[in-house]
Amino acid sequence: MKKSALYLALIALPLAFSCNQGGDKSSELKDSTMIDSADAQVSNECFIAIDGVDTAHLNVITSGKGKVTGGLVIKYHEKATNDGLIDGKFRGDTLFVDYTFKIGENKAIYKNPLALLKKDGKLVLGVGQIETSLGRSYFVKGKPINFERGRFTFAPTECK
Repeated sequence: MKKSALYLALIALPLAFSCNQGGDKSSELKDSTMIDSADAQVSNECFIAIDGVDTAHLNVITSGKGKVTGGLVIKYHEKATNDGLIDGKFRGDTLFVDYTFKIGENKAIYKNPLALLKKDGKLVLGVGQIETSLGRSYFVKGKPINFERGRFTFAPTECK
């Protein structure tokens, strides 16, 4: 009888110890909240650009970690509209994003890099040499991006 009580105690001891190993769930929740709040939205800015009869609307959402997401719609007067999402990051005063978009009702999805220079509260779309490798387009390293030749200069506007 004494041996069975001893065995029972030996079996119960690891079980009781493992129940306490779950940790403090509130601290885990706090840690995940801190991670989420660091990546939470810090700012939401909207911009508009007009070039003749063509217009572009840009929404820039910046997170606490510096990640930039949002949307870009370019309405061409005599062509289909480009409608898509941006995803990227600021490097210095230049916003580098991947623009994933559809053209009009076409189901094909396109992806191009864009560079926007922040200057005097505006964002200037740059023009640079792009090459594609393994299905991914990017700006050619060592080739400058020209912000003087950019077609769209985005001025701040109220978000709708």
